[in-house]
This record gives sequence, C-alpha cells and structure tokens, in this order.
Amino acid sequence: MTDLAQTFRRFVLPRRPGRMTTLLLIAAIAYGVVSWMILNSAGNPPVRFRIDVTPFLQASFVIKLHVLGAVTAFAIGVVLLRGVKGSGLHRKLGYTWVAAMAVTAVSSFFITGLNGANFSFIHGLSAWTVIGLPMGIAAARRKNIRKHSKDMTNMFVGGLLIAGLFTFLPGRMLWSIFFAV
Repeated sequence: MTDLAQTFRRFVLPRRPGRMTTLLLIAAIAYGVVSWMILNSAGNPPVRFRIDVTPFLQASFVIKLHVLGAVTAFAIGVVLLRGVKGSGLHRKLGYTWVAAMAVTAVSSFFITGLNGANFSFIHGLSAWTVIGLPMGIAAARRKNIRKHSKDMTNMFVGGLLIAGLFTFLPGRMLWSIFFAV
C-alpha cells in the first residue's frame, strides 16, 4: 500500500448514524417537544433539579413494583450489554433481566393515567416486551445469537430507555421526584 493510501485510510468519514441512534434521537426530540408543550400549557412553571421521594413512597404497590423492576432491569441490562457474552454469568444475569423486564411490563398494564383511565402508547411497548422476551430466549436456545442480540437490545432500548424517557414527562411521578418545585 502506498503512503498516500495509508494516509487516506486514517481519515475515514464518520459512519451514518445507526437505526438505534436515529430511534433514540427521534425519541429525545419527541420528549423535548411534548415536555415543552406540557410546561407551556401549565404557564411555564420553574424547573429545578431536586430529589423528593415522597411521591414514590406514597405510590401504590403496583407502581413501586414497576419502578423496582425497571431499575433492576436497567442496571442488569447495562452490565449485560457491556460485559462478555455467552458466559455462565451472562446467562444467569440474562434470566434475571428477563424476569425484571417481565415484572416491569406486566405491572405496567395495571398503571394508567397518561391517557386518562385508558392504555397509552407506552402500553404498546409493554405488550411488545411481553411477546418479545420469550422470542429472544428461544433465539438464544436455538443458537441464533444474532437474532437474540437484536431482540434483547431492541427491548432494552424500546422497553426501558424510550418508555423510561416518557416516564419523566412533566406531571408524572418521576418528574415530581426529580424536577417539580
């Protein structure tokens, strides 16, 4: 290889953002727009970061179970995505993650409020998670690691990150814990 070719090889153009990056960006923009609309309709109340766990302590058992499941699934999911794949630890943590995701998804069906007493679009992500969890496990058992990895990563992003992002909308419990005055 010539010196010129080696030089140009070092300066690789950045890759296009992946589908997951694009999805997260769209979710963040949607969150920003919806939050702005809610705050604007409420007369732009001041927003300050502070932690007040009173709303969580006063919440129903189902909400506490849901939050505990989501926090557990998020923590284990980060470890699983960053750690070594295929080991015994990965398998044990994976089953624990699936259980935490199942608790989070199923408990969400008993929580309403974003859309009155009806289900909201977030419940669609929960239904997708309940259906997708066994499919992801089945893919791993069939040694279809690519499908397993894709399914579980998509559930982490959609079922935890994107759905979790929308739990921080103004007026919701997590907003009250971290940002309300």
